[in-house]
Amino acid sequence: MSLAVLYSRALSGMDAPLVTVEVHLANGLPSFTLVGLPEAEVKEARDRVRAALQNAGFDFPARRITVNLAPADLPKESGRFDLPIALGILAASGQIPSARLSEYEFAGELALAGELRPIRGALAMTWKASKDGRSFVLPLENADEAALVEDASVLPARTLLAVCAHLTGQSLLSRHETRAVSVAPDYPDFSEVKGQLQARRALEVAAAGGHSILMSGPPGTGKSMLASRLPSILPEMTEAEAIESAAIQSLNGGGFKLENWRRRILRSPHHSASSVALVGGGGNPRPGEISLAHHSVLFLDELPEFDRKALETLREPLESGRITISRAARQADFPARFQLVAAMNPCPCGYLGHPNGKCRCTPDQVSRYRAKISGPLLDRIDLQIEVPALPEHDLMNASPGESSEAIRLRVNTARQKQLARQGKPNALLNTHEVDQYCQPDDSAVALLRQAISRLDLSARAYHRILKTARTIADLANQDQITSAHIAEAVQYRRGLRT
Repeated sequence: MSLAVLYSRALSGMDAPLVTVEVHLANGLPSFTLVGLPEAEVKEARDRVRAALQNAGFDFPARRITVNLAPADLPKESGRFDLPIALGILAASGQIPSARLSEYEFAGELALAGELRPIRGALAMTWKASKDGRSFVLPLENADEAALVEDASVLPARTLLAVCAHLTGQSLLSRHETRAVSVAPDYPDFSEVKGQLQARRALEVAAAGGHSILMSGPPGTGKSMLASRLPSILPEMTEAEAIESAAIQSLNGGGFKLENWRRRILRSPHHSASSVALVGGGGNPRPGEISLAHHSVLFLDELPEFDRKALETLREPLESGRITISRAARQADFPARFQLVAAMNPCPCGYLGHPNGKCRCTPDQVSRYRAKISGPLLDRIDLQIEVPALPEHDLMNASPGESSEAIRLRVNTARQKQLARQGKPNALLNTHEVDQYCQPDDSAVALLRQAISRLDLSARAYHRILKTARTIADLANQDQITSAHIAEAVQYRRGLRT
């Protein structure tokens, strides 16, 4: 007797492998054995399943029971296997029919009284079940999340008895209908930011083209405030982006929250975060912050305070949009197409270049502080700007600045222009596409050649300047990249060089 349940932990673009639950009953001394690399919480299913079956009024077979979780080399964790194990025992002992089991996927944790408790990763599992053409039976608390998958057949149940009644035809489970999820516009608004026109402009360029950005400036100049408002001007997620983002978040300990559906979130880990916390990992690999920020924003405040080895792990996913975590026995591949926003002080004390002149850091101290960020990582950040201290007239000005809604309209127009031209944001263009879509005019070529010579730019920096200039031209609704666009793009690469 066998059942199938989706196992979503080894997520690879939501292409999750199936775990088959095989139940074998044999004569001999009563026993209950679980095989197939079950972790402690899966092994405890023996007691939960036995109590749930007995409290629901079923007979627990007084025989030798062997439950095999296949494939055998994939570690199994969490209580999601309780429901299929219980159904497998009931079907193998003839208490429920087994003819229709192949039409469904099952997942759910059992309480001792037989109620179904919510599980982690329901959205990712539903997506896979829908692609395979099967209905998905799961706890009622996960129904709203699972029903976000378009055209998925979601059958929520409160108890083990309700699932058995459905399989026997006595009382069929109702298909859960997708309910509209309204996104409340509760982002922090750019109108609350005073002054900092250059930083606001740089963030608009970053949002329009999907570029990464680093802000450097003294404490209290508004770097964190600006970063927290970037999601408010980003284009709305597409259906595919929303599903991918929600599926990754559903695997996290906190789970996916319906109020975050189709919203760009801001992940802001503390600078004490390890490399495993940032990129994912562990004995049984789980997604890290860069994957939880998939199609959203990863904000790293106090960038030089992060461990250098942790920061270096960001280099590859910044380029590829994926992270592959390899272990001796297995490998996990997680999506990580995030937009990096970082902030830092200009020196250890934070006041280098401040009008009050109270910085006493030596040039050697400043150099060592900035050297915590390696050249290869810095080279991968498209925009590097200074956020200076506000002058008094800006600080005392009570009039609101430009709203996020007005900025988002320009960003959306520029992004649609990019999608119509090349099918992706400018930040994701490869070398061949840069040569095809980012050709500057003659005066811009001369200015770019001069910038390469004076600033000693790498080939990567050269291509990133062209992509940034392409975004600036799109914001200006111009097809040709001119010297003015190149000049602004070059200026955004000089933040830490001055």
